[in-house]
Amino acid sequence: MADLSNFPIASRWPATQPDVIQLYSLPTPNGIKVAAMLEETGLAYEPHLVDFATNDQKSEAFVSLNPNGKIPAIIDPEGPDGQPIGLFESGLILQYLAEKTGKFIPADAAGRYETLQWLYFQMAGIGPMFGQLGFFTKFAGKDIEDPRPRQRYVDEAVRLLGVLEGRLSGRTYIMGEDYTIADIALWPWLRTLTGYYEAGDLVGIGRFPQVLAYLDRCEHRPASQKAVNIPNRG
Repeated sequence: MADLSNFPIASRWPATQPDVIQLYSLPTPNGIKVAAMLEETGLAYEPHLVDFATNDQKSEAFVSLNPNGKIPAIIDPEGPDGQPIGLFESGLILQYLAEKTGKFIPADAAGRYETLQWLYFQMAGIGPMFGQLGFFTKFAGKDIEDPRPRQRYVDEAVRLLGVLEGRLSGRTYIMGEDYTIADIALWPWLRTLTGYYEAGDLVGIGRFPQVLAYLDRCEHRPASQKAVNIPNRG
């Protein structure tokens, strides 16, 4: 049985199955990414709910694993050389799990790097820009009278959607016919933009039919449908 006692987070969220991957998360876009990857790969894992309502992500136990205080984070009891490893940052976790399993990332170097560039496109562009747009449409930013901050992120979201629309022309997924970690990173943010943030009309999402069809394909995967409720909020 794996010994997770060197990870303080395991005291706050005890493992009932210490020999499987421990997932500390919430079904936000970044949390859904990792849950979807775990479901897609079939890796055994144990989810732990990190509740934003009680600031669990800022607790001493959580920041012992992720000093940045953001979900998701994992502990893999069978990390490199068979030793436990703790990891944070959703994009990095996707890459780690892809390399661990040899799934959802091309085996050839050129394809691997092309996939990673689209993963980083999500991390550097789609996530931060959509997140800021969400702040100005769903959260406290909506009460700011000056329209310029929100418009900045509307414009950038539209530009990024245009990049995706072009990439998806003639493709089923970002890399063609093969579903990869680039897709697993992207669709939860597209889902949140048009769903939870209620910003579809604001960005004119109907102008991006390739993106909408792509989102529908990704969301209807069985692993995706499970991931949006992992960890269960109770």
